[in-house]
Amino acid sequence: MNRIITSESAPDNDCDVFVIGGGPAGSTIATLLAKRGLDVVLAEKDTHPRFHIGESLLPMNLELFEQLGVLDQVREIGLRKPGVEFNSPVHDRPVTLKFSEAWDKTYTYAYQVRRAEFDKILFDHCVRSGARAMQECRVSQVKFPVEGGVSVMTCEADGDKQWQARYLVDASGRDTFLGNRFAIKRRNPQHATAALYGHFEAARRLPGDAEGNISLFWFEHGWFWFIPLRDGTTSVGAVCTPEYLRTRRSDPSVFLLQTIALCPELNARLQHARLLANATATGNYSYVSSQMSGERYLMVGDAYAFVDPVFSSGVYLAMRSAFLGADVVEASLREPAAAAQAKRRFENSVRHGLRNFSWFIYRMTRPAMRTLFMKPRNHLRIKEALMSLLAGDLYRNTPIYASLFAFKVLYYITSVMQAGASFRAWRAHRRTLRAT
Repeated sequence: MNRIITSESAPDNDCDVFVIGGGPAGSTIATLLAKRGLDVVLAEKDTHPRFHIGESLLPMNLELFEQLGVLDQVREIGLRKPGVEFNSPVHDRPVTLKFSEAWDKTYTYAYQVRRAEFDKILFDHCVRSGARAMQECRVSQVKFPVEGGVSVMTCEADGDKQWQARYLVDASGRDTFLGNRFAIKRRNPQHATAALYGHFEAARRLPGDAEGNISLFWFEHGWFWFIPLRDGTTSVGAVCTPEYLRTRRSDPSVFLLQTIALCPELNARLQHARLLANATATGNYSYVSSQMSGERYLMVGDAYAFVDPVFSSGVYLAMRSAFLGADVVEASLREPAAAAQAKRRFENSVRHGLRNFSWFIYRMTRPAMRTLFMKPRNHLRIKEALMSLLAGDLYRNTPIYASLFAFKVLYYITSVMQAGASFRAWRAHRRTLRAT
């Protein structure tokens, strides 16, 4: 067992807050609550560093890193990401959109990071901040006694242990601990995707300052990501329909290479590259829970919902929900009269972020959306607003929403102008949802 407990912590089984999961959401909320003087216990089922996908961050992550006090550490492991390159099979040349073109120029870049290193930075920081954090510790059972509090049973190498907490935070990611326990996890009714990914060496990158850009490639069955990392490796993955993934008749590595061959532009980037380890295939990529909080608990990050990685929003939304959730937990334990308002603010803000990203995600493979991304215009400051969205600038009152509304109107106009292709794409999407 690899267990870490702060020296100041009492060796008893009581705490104020028990956090399930030591990823970005769990480590962030544990840090914030510990810094506010609450006794926090965090249980992580694995041992850091451990592999995780989702290596591309957003510019607005930098604001959160500054507030947590980890920006310098993230900078040391990250490859600077100034923008996004889009590649379409029906357009002559790629298009690069830069974060410096956003409405607010405060944060003009992000980082590409190895999640094993990044997640360990956040986990170690929560320990230094005063949280009691355990690794190789799996939560097996949670109960909410009628008399109050939360009872948590954990499994560790030296046996089972029971904890008594005043509040529970589910940050278990795609394990969705409470979502499964309460049977409230649902397939996303508007989106269905699967993923196939691996890491390559010797991939051909963009030249100069654009080396750290994430590249997106549309192809027949979905889209690819191409994420360069600081150590020279490149994360490559396909987000596709579950129908396509079910056609696989070989191991994931062979199928990934076969899928890459369907995209000539990406295939050329990987012509001399080598897959470093076995590829991974995963389904059930899009889901949402019917609730995100209740009496004595809340769900943050992917434990509540996950849509699609196309805009690299997962880590940012997870950490932002942790910041918002920390206010709920503190109010619930110290100022119960303010808890209901804090919870409404938390839930409205989480849904606000998901809703704004989701509108674009649901339509990302439609012909009209591809046309608009490949021919960006800044009429009515639409391009600036779009880049602000891609940067994650949804919570600072930046006045982007009128321009985003104009973009949506333009999208529907373009869809009508491409009626045949739009209808075929819509029909294929509905077929995928029914099949899933």
